[in-house]
Amino acid sequence: MIPVLDYSQSDEVLAPRLWKAFREIGFVALAGHGVPAATTDALYQAANAFFDMPAALKKQVARPRPDQNRGYIAYGEETLARLGGQQTPPDHKEIFSIGPFDLPDDTYYTSPAAYPSFAPNLWPAMPACLQPAMRAYWHAVTKVARRTLGICAIALGLPAEYFAPLTDRHISMLRLISYPPYERPPEAGQLRAGVHTDLNMLTFVHANSDTGGLEVRARDDTWLAPPASSDLLVVNVGDILMRWTNDLWISTPHRVANPPEGWRQRRISVPFFFQANYDTIVECLAPCLAAGEAPKYPPVSVGAYRAERFAKTAG
Repeated sequence: MIPVLDYSQSDEVLAPRLWKAFREIGFVALAGHGVPAATTDALYQAANAFFDMPAALKKQVARPRPDQNRGYIAYGEETLARLGGQQTPPDHKEIFSIGPFDLPDDTYYTSPAAYPSFAPNLWPAMPACLQPAMRAYWHAVTKVARRTLGICAIALGLPAEYFAPLTDRHISMLRLISYPPYERPPEAGQLRAGVHTDLNMLTFVHANSDTGGLEVRARDDTWLAPPASSDLLVVNVGDILMRWTNDLWISTPHRVANPPEGWRQRRISVPFFFQANYDTIVECLAPCLAAGEAPKYPPVSVGAYRAERFAKTAG
């Protein structure tokens, strides 16, 4: 099962529990994480208002290029199973996505090496509540992410601030994902989101429904659902953090299942993909390498790894 951590406890108490969960299943659920319910509620209201708009209006802020995770991504334009080298029908979903905002006027953010990590966000004129709601949620969940990285560092035997200088100009991404009802039976192999692993450090997910929701593949190849609660944030290890830990922590395959036949309700999920600075070099952490053991992965920059993996998901 996927454990629940109570973030009202101290980082030192949480660290060994986090280590165990990330080693055994790669997922945890967080209670008491501190993201205000009002902030989350406002985000869902804005998301519903956006996805309720006609397709022609949503496409006014369509993703400009496949390598830019910005703006609106319509049905049929993403197939997450490709991240794992699989070919399936497209995921049954639509997306609105943003990256970092309010950036300094600095060449770090504008040089060729910075592309597409800091590509401009595409904000629709309507609904007016969308931009402030996404900004507020971004700031709130970033606080949770930074605390979680501190707990990760303690769990790995590193100084609590170890990851801070490697993530101070992070290239994270916030998505609103709408999983609509099926108008016809899904194609063979089609899911709301195909089986994949995340290519970032840590993912923080909230959803407004558990019906046809997130499922995690356990070591015995069974599928587990996270605990059902509107107060929880579900957190998982991404590929970058798995590489850093030399596979001590697991980037676990997961999917978004289809709802029961006849289910007619939209599901919205809100994943925040926390990622390190694009020029951070990821190589095996010293505490994760036993005597006489060789690292499993060569060093790689976050930007290079992201560019190679993400392009595979586009239609």
